[in-house]
Amino acid sequence: MKKLKYKNIQGFVFRLWEREVSGEKISDKETELLHQWKISIENNLDKKHMEYSKERVLLALESYFSQTAIHHHPSGFRKYFYQIAAVILLLITLGSVFTYNTFFKPDVYVAEAVNQKVYLKDGSVVTLFPGAELTVQKSFPEDTRVVDLKGDAIFSVAKSKKHPFIVYAEGFSTKVLGTVFKITQTGNDKAVDLYEGKVAVSSAGVPVTFLKPNQKWTNFGVARTAAVISFKKANQSTIGSASLLSLSFNDVSVKEVADVLQKNYNIRIIYPKETAEKKITVDFTGGNTDENIEALAFILGLEVHKEKHTYILKR
Repeated sequence: MKKLKYKNIQGFVFRLWEREVSGEKISDKETELLHQWKISIENNLDKKHMEYSKERVLLALESYFSQTAIHHHPSGFRKYFYQIAAVILLLITLGSVFTYNTFFKPDVYVAEAVNQKVYLKDGSVVTLFPGAELTVQKSFPEDTRVVDLKGDAIFSVAKSKKHPFIVYAEGFSTKVLGTVFKITQTGNDKAVDLYEGKVAVSSAGVPVTFLKPNQKWTNFGVARTAAVISFKKANQSTIGSASLLSLSFNDVSVKEVADVLQKNYNIRIIYPKETAEKKITVDFTGGNTDENIEALAFILGLEVHKEKHTYILKR
């Protein structure tokens, strides 16, 4: 069905009302249009609320007409009364849908097969990667600029010291005042790469992390985990090396902790099988590999024996 402007809809409804009152026949095209509207509107409205609204309107209209007048004109005035009520209900319904779509329904942007740039009202630019979805409320921008993101995207946020910009992703959020950063979400693996400015990353179960340029926040695909990785350029032509600045676990199993350590330090950790599912809380900030493994062993009440790149934890 062709989407009509609100003024066209309003004009059509009043012309339809005139035909109803005069008794003229409604055309097949008008009947079909009304039928399509009915289907479209009812799909967007709560059934119970719609019935309740109809009853309230009819009850309110009855107070304008005497019961005697309605009683003495069963085939005339009563029909006219319900025709008016029907048109008013239609106007209320169309007006509600129009108001919601115009003033309240969020704007949703989806990148299909290629990257899509979204230009926000505050001057910020979001580049959505294929499959990503950005939801922006009609009230944006307010005192706090808030958007919701599914998938991966790069944000170039317009600077504002008074109006923070918050991206709610899947299971974590990123807060900035004005910066350039990238959010990546692959399954349980979440990451924020910062290119300019500063950001604060919040995730359930771990402290808020503050990033500086050329730093990355990630959870390594493990809930209640947070790490900061620094990327330092050796020179203009090379990317440089990556170093793990901090690594925190809050109520995470020993198996998951050991897996993260092994992958990031390129080592092997052997530990008693009975400790694999034990939940621990540990912060490895500032330590080197040997010190961090020693800390893990201390928490578990074990001793460490090192053989080249293998750490053996035993009683």
